[in-house]
Amino acid sequence: MDEVLRTERLSKRFGSVTALDQLDLSVDAGEVFGYLGPNGAGKSVTIALILGLLRPSEGRATVFGLDSWRDARTLHRRLAYVPSETVLWPSLTGSETLKFLANLHGGVDHGYSDELIERFALEPDKKIRNLSHGNRQKIALVAALATRAELLVLDEPTVGLDPIMEREFQRCIDEAKRNGQTVFISSHILSEVEAICDRVAMLHHGRLVEIGSLDQLKELRALKVVVECPAEIPDLASVAGVLEISRDHHQVTLEVTGTMAPLMHALRGVEVTSLRTYEPSLEELFFTHYSVGQTPRSKPGEQSR
Repeated sequence: MDEVLRTERLSKRFGSVTALDQLDLSVDAGEVFGYLGPNGAGKSVTIALILGLLRPSEGRATVFGLDSWRDARTLHRRLAYVPSETVLWPSLTGSETLKFLANLHGGVDHGYSDELIERFALEPDKKIRNLSHGNRQKIALVAALATRAELLVLDEPTVGLDPIMEREFQRCIDEAKRNGQTVFISSHILSEVEAICDRVAMLHHGRLVEIGSLDQLKELRALKVVVECPAEIPDLASVAGVLEISRDHHQVTLEVTGTMAPLMHALRGVEVTSLRTYEPSLEELFFTHYSVGQTPRSKPGEQSR
């Protein structure tokens, strides 16, 4: 599969502060790639480097095989960007803003733009100064999506949108993927990322801590198992791969790493009325990595392709 975006040892320092440290990742054509991390992790700095808005202190970012810093003007004809903070021209109407942004980009699907205006319930004749933050964000989204750009770079794109509009946004990303477009999305809405992304990277203190598909990342965290029995449950804490979290007389909650075989063997001969397993959500994975005291792995990017 063709590679659209790659970073190699990409780093950015501001004086003594390292905002991004030796980032290695790649994004394939047609992929929806999620980029996660708490505030200050380095997500927006990464996006600015990818867009050629900042010069790397070390390493490089390439988009379509071109250097993001040296070839930024060329690259911007093939991508569209939605910032987390949408700043538009207050005296223009929504329609005027969309027309200006379309001319600035150099190409737009006008029929799709009209469709998106209706789907996002925009009032295009209103001036920007009279629009809420959410409606200004909708204008930025419509402007970017209507370009049908090969690469969409979206930094917290649904901030200010209500749940109905968030679902509409997810539909648009699904359409973009089916259209062969590539999406790089930074988001704090973990349920959104879980719904739309093929792969996810997690950033912490400017360093990559994990990267992979959602299924791959879920394997990094223990499976939660709840066992119920009519009689008191035997001690399971010594079973290989099992950590006991909580216990009542007839119910015990466990975390199991690796195979379930040792646990099932330990329960042999026990009358079990219920055994439920729960895979970790993306939110659980996120907070596991960003819990107090969590440190990045020693070799950032070692799982990236």
